This record gives sequence, C-alpha cells and structure tokens, in this order.
Amino acid sequence: MRQLVTIATNAFMELVRQPVFLLLMTFASAFNMLLASMFYFGFGDDQKLVKDSVLAVMLLTGLFGAVLSASASVANEIRTGTALAVLSKPVGRLRFLLGKFLGLAAALTLMTYVNFVCALLASRMAFDAYGDPDRLALQVFFGLLVLAYLAAALSNYFLRRTFVPDAVFGLVTAITLAFILISFFNKEGQAQEFAKGVDWRLVPASVLILFALLILAGLALACSTRLEVIPTLSICTAFFLLGLMSDYLFGRWAQQGSTWGQIFYSIMPNWQQLWLADALENGKTIPWSYVGKAMVYSFCYLGATLSVALILFEDRELT
Repeated sequence: MRQLVTIATNAFMELVRQPVFLLLMTFASAFNMLLASMFYFGFGDDQKLVKDSVLAVMLLTGLFGAVLSASASVANEIRTGTALAVLSKPVGRLRFLLGKFLGLAAALTLMTYVNFVCALLASRMAFDAYGDPDRLALQVFFGLLVLAYLAAALSNYFLRRTFVPDAVFGLVTAITLAFILISFFNKEGQAQEFAKGVDWRLVPASVLILFALLILAGLALACSTRLEVIPTLSICTAFFLLGLMSDYLFGRWAQQGSTWGQIFYSIMPNWQQLWLADALENGKTIPWSYVGKAMVYSFCYLGATLSVALILFEDRELT
C-alpha cells in the first residue's frame, strides 16, 4: 500500500511540475472570467450562455490535460527508461499503472476544482444586455492571479524552489481566495449576503464532468502504454467526438436489435449522460441520485478501461 501511495504522490507532483499543466489552468481560469464579462445580446439567455461556455471550457481543458498528463506520466517514462528502473524493484505492473492513474486523477481533480470555482464566479458575474461587467471582481481576480505568480517567482529566486508547482498551488489558493472575497461584495463594492447570485446548480454538473474526465484519463493511460502524445490525443479525440454522437450513431441500431450496434454502443462512452448543461434551463436542477448512478457507470467503464490498459502494459517491452 505504501508503494502505491508513493507512486501516486510522485506521479501527481510530476504532473504538477509540467509547465503545460500551469498554462492550461491559467488559461482556463482567465478565459472563464472573460466569458463572464462579455456582452452576448442573447435575448435573455446571456447567463445560460456563460454557464454553458464555462462548462465547455472545463471539459475541453480537462481533455487536453488528461492526454498530455497521461503521456508525460507513462509514455515518457517508458521512453526514458524510468518505468524500467521502477519495475526493477519489487513493484508489480498493476501497482505501477494504478499508482500512475491515481496521480493523474488527483491532478485532473485539482484542475477541475479550479475550473469549478471559476464557473461559480462566472455565474455570479454574468449579466444581461442591460447590465455591466463586474469590473471590481475582475480586478480582484486578476490581481490575486498576478500575486500568485509573483510569489512563485520570489520563492524561486530567493529560496531556489521550483517555480511551476509553487505557481500551481499559489494559483489554487489565489482563485479560492478570490471567490471568497468577491462573494462578500456586489458589483458596486457594497457588502452583500455571501455568495449571493452564485448558481450552485453547477456543482452536480461539474461533478459529472469530472467523471467524464476520469474516463478520458483512463483511455489516455491505456493509449500511453503503447503510443506517444499525438496518437494518444487523436484516439482520445475520436472517442470524445464519437461518444458525443453515440446515441445517434449506435443507439438507434442498438434499439433495433443490431448486434454490432449494441457492441459499439456499449464500448463507446456516452458523454451525453455526463454533459447535462441543458438540464439547468428554466430553474431545473440535476438530482444527486442521478449523479450517483453516473458515478457507478463511470467507475464501471473506468474499471474496464484500466483492465485493457493493464493487458496492453503487461507484455510491453521496456528496454
């Protein structure tokens, strides 16, 4: 058990040290704030457009983060010989692969948390065509974002600490603090009830997106046991696009009793079951009972994906 925790912790810290991880997190958080500060002229659906957009950013950045992180965690270690050095010790391939996935899942959860907090802020800052952007919230948010980078730079210069992980954890702290501070004030800077205007219905929607990202992480990990970054990204993108059209492409065949339709419909992850942004219309909410069922589906699919990854990795030549 200690070996599994050690591998997972090292994998998590290794991914946090990747500059692309910091860039994805920074870009996504800044872009979410800009999405909440634009004039859409959406005929009353401005706030819905903002919420749909920030959830889409959460999903797409998670897709790229899962593929790039899985490739850095497995494919790169196989290529450089680090995996062979680890497996030469009394560490089985199952424990190695499971530890890598747990570290990857922790890194994706951290990225999703940042996007989730930004989504809550965006729902609080969204306005219609007759309103104005929340300039005070933007100043607080980007001011703390700059302070996080500045603190990481100072720790790197004076304490010789690594810049990227300090910036990542500083960014997480800064965005959390920004949400707390902004929630106490309205656009005019007057005190208000905490988190007034925040759409908490985004919580179950974000949890469902996290389940989708964990499935993508499992697929990326399975591909990374044999392939490099670009082929892995291509395959995961294909699964992502086909999964979005799974009901149309395979679902109708499966309902008609087609064997191949049922096979492909079972193999292909159905992202529509995990992307429920449209369910937030007209004051509707996503019940937590549905989230529990989606968790069972995701974990079952993830177990099958990791089993395939282990089969591919079991006879992989590491020398």
